Amino acid sequence: MRLAIATLLVLFLFSCEKKTEIEINSVEITPVFIDSLSIRAIQPLDENRVWFAADKGKVGLIDGDTPKLAIIKYGDSLLHFRSIAATKEAVFVLSISNPAVLYKIGFNGTEATNIEEVYNEKGEKVFYDSMKFWNENEGIAIGDPVEDCMSIIITRDGGNTWEKLPCDNLPKVERGEAAFAASNSNIAIFGDNAWVATGGRKSRVMHTGDKGKTWEVFDTPIVQGKAMTGIYSIDFRDEQHGIIFGGNWENKSFNEGNKAITKNGGKTWKLIANGKEPGYRSSVKYIPGTEGQGIVAIGSPGISFSGDGGKNWKLLSKEGFFAIEFVNDSLAFASGNNRISKLIFRK
Repeated sequence: MRLAIATLLVLFLFSCEKKTEIEINSVEITPVFIDSLSIRAIQPLDENRVWFAADKGKVGLIDGDTPKLAIIKYGDSLLHFRSIAATKEAVFVLSISNPAVLYKIGFNGTEATNIEEVYNEKGEKVFYDSMKFWNENEGIAIGDPVEDCMSIIITRDGGNTWEKLPCDNLPKVERGEAAFAASNSNIAIFGDNAWVATGGRKSRVMHTGDKGKTWEVFDTPIVQGKAMTGIYSIDFRDEQHGIIFGGNWENKSFNEGNKAITKNGGKTWKLIANGKEPGYRSSVKYIPGTEGQGIVAIGSPGISFSGDGGKNWKLLSKEGFFAIEFVNDSLAFASGNNRISKLIFRK
């Protein structure tokens, strides 16, 4: 009798752990903004409003059918922005290369109120990739190595001032290790944690559990060894479960060693759908509210979806984008060459 009860208990626990597969059969793609820009950084506010930062110095808020645009000049130069982040009272945009300039744009809920330069870094090797905020006061931006560590700047006062962390406090990079400014998504934030994905000749995941005070670094099985190989995007749905995605930008159909998941906070990673589609993707996101079962990976080759946590994938569209950000479980914004589109995912 005891054996029967124990067996039933095991079966019950197993059935509780089994998650329902998410079903999505199509995606409806509606352009909401068209311009001759490369748009790799977007930040949705709700179903109708999305901030963006692009090349040619252009930053804007798409408010329904109304684009509210600004062109930011640094001297006589038009900066190239690939990082964006937002708090309740401001939006932050960061340019990629020398000089890297970070601007705070005041926002009253409907309109930009002022633009202020809050960080500036000059140097031949300076190149910033992405930016995120933990909360209203604390944020982080990631750049390629200038010395023997990744460039990391942090704010603790709502973005008014930023400080660069010394290499003595960070893991050392290996030769040829850097990051990709492909989609503003090589940082993932959850709670006090941040995970940073690197790529190139070495592709690893850096982790801090205390908002940037201390760091550790973990190896990954993602393809690496060349300048354009490695992790392009990372996302976490809680403190333990995350996904990395990338591949070889120079061989986008290559689908071995380009996607992996972790169940222990990034310490170890296991390849998923190895040798199966999709190949290279530049941005990956868990679909909100699906307990990690629903995942969308997006890139120039198209939009791919998994409803079973990454084991199996299907191509929803061959329309290419750089970045994706979800608003809810069925709506997202995506950006790419010359456009921002609204994506509606349907069963």
